[in-house]
Amino acid sequence: MTIKIQLLSALEFSSIAPLLVNIYLEAMGYTTVIRDSRIKAWRQAIQEKNFQAVCAHDGTHVLGVAYGYHGHREQWWDQEVRRGLRERGGATTDQLFMLNDYFSVTEIHVTPTYQGQGIGHQLLTMLLENAHASYALLSTPEVIAENNNAFHLYRSLGFTDLIRQFYFRGDTRPFAIMAKPLP
Repeated sequence: MTIKIQLLSALEFSSIAPLLVNIYLEAMGYTTVIRDSRIKAWRQAIQEKNFQAVCAHDGTHVLGVAYGYHGHREQWWDQEVRRGLRERGGATTDQLFMLNDYFSVTEIHVTPTYQGQGIGHQLLTMLLENAHASYALLSTPEVIAENNNAFHLYRSLGFTDLIRQFYFRGDTRPFAIMAKPLP
């Protein structure tokens, strides 16, 4: 089977958002109770500056998705990361510079039966090629010894720690905030 990675226009992304959210729910093990709110949020994301999306498919089925956009101070995620840095003694000059020009990797998910086959690597690589920012930032749930596909992917692409063991408001799980300079 041949897997293709494809850029999605904002219209294409919005159109297939329900299918993409299903992949997200399955990959994250979330309940379908949040499906409608996630579809709405994903469709609103296309309005963000430099919105970019890619999907992986086999010609018949969508197998993975990644999307993001340029981060800025008015976004909840940005405000939470800044709070995390303040709680750890304040952002350094380099961190403040990073927060002024970054691409937020908002979501990246691959259908569980296709994980570990390099699809996530291809998705994230293509997404970041079109990011048009100085840095890429993302968050991922913490796992013991970074022992999962997500951490392996991010480390293989050069992401380093910005904040560890961070709790977003409204979530009981600790997260790693990671960053990578972009060319």
